[in-house]
Amino acid sequence: MANLKPQLVIEARHENWPLREAFNISRGSKTAADVIIATVTDGRHTGRGEAVPYARYGETVEASLRSIAALGPITGRDDLAARLPPGAALNAVDCALWDYEAKSSGTAVHKLAGCAHLAPVVTAFTLSLDTPDAMAAKARAVPDLPLLKLKLGGIGDGARMRAVRAARPDARLIADANEAWSVAMLAELLAEAAALGFEVIEQPLPENADEALRGFARPLPVCADESVHTVRDLPRLVGLYDAINIKLDKAGGLTGALALHGAARDAGLKIMVGSMVATSLAIAPALILAQDAEWTDLDGPLLLARDRAEGVVITAGRIAPATATLWG
Repeated sequence: MANLKPQLVIEARHENWPLREAFNISRGSKTAADVIIATVTDGRHTGRGEAVPYARYGETVEASLRSIAALGPITGRDDLAARLPPGAALNAVDCALWDYEAKSSGTAVHKLAGCAHLAPVVTAFTLSLDTPDAMAAKARAVPDLPLLKLKLGGIGDGARMRAVRAARPDARLIADANEAWSVAMLAELLAEAAALGFEVIEQPLPENADEALRGFARPLPVCADESVHTVRDLPRLVGLYDAINIKLDKAGGLTGALALHGAARDAGLKIMVGSMVATSLAIAPALILAQDAEWTDLDGPLLLARDRAEGVVITAGRIAPATATLWG
């Protein structure tokens, strides 16, 4: 427990949310979402924030909780960002502060953040990495969802893309390689994706190999994910990527994500708004950023065995804005 100021207290805890089925990407598989929940309260008003410690970036639930517990007194969101590095712990507390400010002031977070109005947005639905036939079957099983995101893994990705396109000729398709392609694969797989009508390919090359994208002729947009965390990463990425995936867990909460969003637009980059696999509480802040995004990937609640009782409503792939009861 840490005091934010004399009348405010921060607490954090771990929650485990089982998934409907195993979620597979090129780096491994998971069957549950392990999240941390931060609360900020003055005894009258309470704000909440949710984040996902991610092993790819060296994070654990235990370390994130320790970081929050060790905060000590802070004066606000700017002070918080100076005390914690971008990551899950910062995201959870930053979003809890935004929620607290909204509930204590009576002004919705999107208005505090300079967004006049929230409208429903279409989210991608993720098909986790599997055989071509299995991924095609999963695509056919959701005929009401208009935007599908394929998790790819390298060898066999052409067959996966072809199978899903044949199964859902009507769908908008995007794909995420999660760093699984090599430079040698790049030209052939990008050309295949473009021919099949894919809109964007996310993080085809490993973060430490993506300099090979500079000057590479791309027949469709390529989006950075693992290669982008905060606004400080943007200068290197201009010329390598056409778009970036903004995730609050990487960017430093809603505060850092808003800064990254503005800088990306100034740099002429397209935007995807994504999240780790989590509950509606984690994606509610990201809906603010999604209002003008080219692609939204906030399907965490659809992947869970159950969501929060007050979770967002997703109908035919469209996410309605969160209620104030949930967040904001």
